Amino acid sequence: MSFQVILQQMGLGMLKTVGIFVLTLLFSMPLGFIVAFGRMSKNIVIQGITRAYISVLRGTPLMLQLMVVYFLPYYIFHISIGGWRYPAIIVGFTINYSAYFAEIYRSGIEAIPKGQHEAARLLGYSKVQTFFRIVLPQVFKIILPAVTNEVITLVKDTSLAYSLSYIEMFTVAKQIAAAETSMLPFAVAAVFYFVFNLLVSTVMNQIEKKMSYY
Repeated sequence: MSFQVILQQMGLGMLKTVGIFVLTLLFSMPLGFIVAFGRMSKNIVIQGITRAYISVLRGTPLMLQLMVVYFLPYYIFHISIGGWRYPAIIVGFTINYSAYFAEIYRSGIEAIPKGQHEAARLLGYSKVQTFFRIVLPQVFKIILPAVTNEVITLVKDTSLAYSLSYIEMFTVAKQIAAAETSMLPFAVAAVFYFVFNLLVSTVMNQIEKKMSYY
């Protein structure tokens, strides 16, 4: 197999990897906010549920979570899971990363001094106005480095989709390496991941610079 063919096949696999990455961020980041607010809730039941959610998802392997999400509908409802593979991957990644993002958001929100809330109340701001106009911009600035680390980790974790026999970029590399008995596909995969992470880091650094005025 020529190097050009290897690049073409792995390029197609990379598109699927990017799809997992984008959809996971699209769903997990907003869900993380919901979980974070639940974690900070004064309602003991809500707080307990979100604590357990975060604890389980951070304390068990992502690969195991993917397998549970994929096979659960079959064992509970006895339904076919043939077309459930890709949605299961997105759901598995989303709930896992939402737990990590929730703790990052919570740490950022709780890092804002209470004096700022009091000052905003004296100036006539409502709680909603205080959060969106004063607290949230500062939270974004505080959490950006931690969020960047999680996003970079996500790029590499997309390779775990192979555990559900989904043909993404790393799976393609393994198949070609086995067929050609060569380490070249893995070297190419490493370059793909490195370039992808470099782009992610560059974008996140630009966002951090724009937020530096806070």
